[in-house]
Amino acid sequence: MLLYQDVISGDEMFSDAFPIKEVDNVVYEVDCAMITIREGDVDIGANPSAEDQEEGLEDGAQVVNNIVHSFRLQQTSFDKKSYLSYLKGYMKAVKVYLQDNSPDQVEAFEKSAQGFAKKIVGNFKDYEFYVGENMNPDGMVALLNYREDGTTPYFTFWKHGLKEIKL
Repeated sequence: MLLYQDVISGDEMFSDAFPIKEVDNVVYEVDCAMITIREGDVDIGANPSAEDQEEGLEDGAQVVNNIVHSFRLQQTSFDKKSYLSYLKGYMKAVKVYLQDNSPDQVEAFEKSAQGFAKKIVGNFKDYEFYVGENMNPDGMVALLNYREDGTTPYFTFWKHGLKEIKL
């Protein structure tokens, strides 16, 4: 199993237990789902029956995003101006990390990241923002959005801002 850890904050962001797709050589899109959790339950990834789901909600269960729940991501908020300010600082931090650890990746990161950042800003209102468990303001902000069907959630993570940890 691989864990993907934020290189700035050290927070675990997701694992390869979720479907991952690389986009534009700069981000990972990671599919997630809404799950029902109950106190003391262990989620094994199976979908509950409709009857169980109704009963669970009556018993004080919660419906949560499985990546948010599993990796204890914390929701945060941005307006466009504050996000752009954050993103500029974050990109500089990732560039410094790459210069020290993967200098061959710096040029590709700079070219790809700029283009993808424009896509994010163009669809800014569609995103929800999440930070890692430690809530480090300099760390990665994961972007939650929904597929074209409007109901299937997925996260976007900056590829170069992550390192793989083998378990």
